[in-house]
Amino acid sequence: MKEVRVILSPDAEEVYKYLIKESKNSKIEKTIFTALIKKVELIKSNIHYGNPIEKNLIPKEYVEKYQIKNLFRVELPNFWRLLYSLVDGETNVEIIAFVLDIVDHDKYNKRFGYKKK
Repeated sequence: MKEVRVILSPDAEEVYKYLIKESKNSKIEKTIFTALIKKVELIKSNIHYGNPIEKNLIPKEYVEKYQIKNLFRVELPNFWRLLYSLVDGETNVEIIAFVLDIVDHDKYNKRFGYKKK
């Protein structure tokens, strides 16, 4: 069985650090951060844990910036989302779950072109 590594993009790492910092004083951020850690472990045990996003719905920004061919969504508390892609590792014995973004509901809607009613 191949090893699964989870790597954060610079954008996701920035949000991760924000959640660590704010979770000390905010119950909401603590809830999101705790769920994020649990979801990463679930991804490590099942790389297809997230909901797959149809290829034609993957934001062009992600394709251009990271040259991804697949995208998965994991729901977090307070309507936050974790978005990741599966990429080949440097060796044949690993798979990398590349976390592109950790976003709130408004940023998620904007990224995917959803409009408020």
